[in-house]
Amino acid sequence: MVQSVEKHSPSESSSRAKLGEILVDQGRLTRIDLDDSLSDQQQSGDRLGQILLRKGRIGHADLVQALAQQASVPTVDLEHQHVAGTALSCVPPELAIKHKVLPFSMDNGSLSVAMSDPFDRAALDAVRTLSGRRVRRFHVPEPILLDAIQQHYGSNVARMIAEFDEPTEAPTTVEEEQQLTHQLEEMAREPTVVNLVDLIIHEAAADRASDIHIEPFDQVLKVKYRIDGVLHEMSPPPKRLHSAIISRVKILAHMDIAERFIPQDGHITFEAQRGKIDIRVATVPTVFGESVVMRLLDRASALIALDDLGLNDECLQQFDSLLRHSHGIVLVTGPTGSGKTTTLYAVLSRIFTTAKKIITIEDPVEYQLEGVNQIPVNPKRGLDFARGLRSILRQDPDIIMVGEIRDGETADIAIRSALTGHLVFSTLHTNDAAGAVTRLIDMGIEPFLLASSLEGVLAQRLIRAICPDCKRPASPDAEMLLRLGHRYEQGVQYFEGAGCAKCRSTGFYERTGIFELLRVTEDVRQAILQGGTTAAISRAAPPDHQSMADDGYQKVVSGLTTIDEVFRVTQNTLEEVV
Repeated sequence: MVQSVEKHSPSESSSRAKLGEILVDQGRLTRIDLDDSLSDQQQSGDRLGQILLRKGRIGHADLVQALAQQASVPTVDLEHQHVAGTALSCVPPELAIKHKVLPFSMDNGSLSVAMSDPFDRAALDAVRTLSGRRVRRFHVPEPILLDAIQQHYGSNVARMIAEFDEPTEAPTTVEEEQQLTHQLEEMAREPTVVNLVDLIIHEAAADRASDIHIEPFDQVLKVKYRIDGVLHEMSPPPKRLHSAIISRVKILAHMDIAERFIPQDGHITFEAQRGKIDIRVATVPTVFGESVVMRLLDRASALIALDDLGLNDECLQQFDSLLRHSHGIVLVTGPTGSGKTTTLYAVLSRIFTTAKKIITIEDPVEYQLEGVNQIPVNPKRGLDFARGLRSILRQDPDIIMVGEIRDGETADIAIRSALTGHLVFSTLHTNDAAGAVTRLIDMGIEPFLLASSLEGVLAQRLIRAICPDCKRPASPDAEMLLRLGHRYEQGVQYFEGAGCAKCRSTGFYERTGIFELLRVTEDVRQAILQGGTTAAISRAAPPDHQSMADDGYQKVVSGLTTIDEVFRVTQNTLEEVV
């Protein structure tokens, strides 16, 4: 927490002026802005730093650097500074990441610590209390410090885990089983295992991973992060730590560590650098032991506005008009991990009003929406989508969101709800928009009911965007351009990512959506009534209908992504890419 000197005396006033002069000398503040802020300070009596931040004249990092210079806080070049393992061991990884501190040396009982904010009293107090030593603070810019924290704590944990003993043999009796469970619990609480699991989660969150996979094989234990939809294999922990790591994850997720032969589900709330992250945990037994997948649910990245999903202007306008209907059903389709839930949350945020009662039933409730009644599915207690949806109808809702239509019973209730004056939103697992119609008919929905209730289907995929830091012009080969077919345009400048540290040398950074919106016009309703195939319904679509592949190519032309990426994501949608 940054603090600047308050104005109470002439000496403090000169010190205050010095802060402003430092900022001017550093080129971070103009003389005009300084004089204007000093004038405001005389009237309000507030700290100069607070005034400058409030006015947007400088950033938080600018103020910290100026205050560090004012207070003669030394700096350290972490790129060339030896970081002692004894110093690292004084501060655990979770505290270092939370408070953005890196201990790098010890001298005569003092611990030297690099900090992005050397005026953060909470961080200093935490380091002093935990290490039991005097702390010498050094200032380092935040990006450099965070890279150093990840680098040095990662290698430190790797060295520490090598000291673990080999696991015991598989139990053969009840007593041995109980003894093994006790040993696993003890191992899971070892500081090294605790720090290792915390570090795996922290690094995954820092790398923007959506999932963490821990997979046991015969001779190796693999750890993978899914980043921007693609799995990246990380440095593997020793295979002998498999049981301890899985047990630690189970303890965090409130699961039964003694049960290793049936799937389990759990939940972790984890404090990461970017805030609290909800983690869904699922285990399954495999030939070589339990495999774990942890899905990181970041509220900040999921609860985004409808305008920010990647819909082009025309599609956004058309989709927005569907949301204004008083009744009917609107579907969002795509495979697992295509962002359907994020789209539905954006929809509910868009149409929320206190004059409407909105109820959802989800499996699970991933994020809590203000003003929305959300029901979690609980099959163990008999609450599935169909039963929950029937109960929702007795709650006098205006708008209903069903997390997923999985069976004919749920589909039938949702369709009939739309026919009786409710606006219903839900998702389906289909390859394209037209496929949602045939899928519902296959579930047993009568075509005349579907034609009367369905208002629109939004199909979507997530594609990786070119990294802005290493973006460069590209020249796709002739075969790639030939595959574009009618979409090919001469004179288009294509782009690619060269690969850099920011994007982990992939050339891509973050994702956006490509979409296909099927509006149910009269022609489409007639095709549904005739029980038409997916192809027949696609042919009945309005003349301005745009496929996902077309939308993807428009994002290629705009320089947002690559042709390869669009082909990768859309290759199974109605042969759109051939």
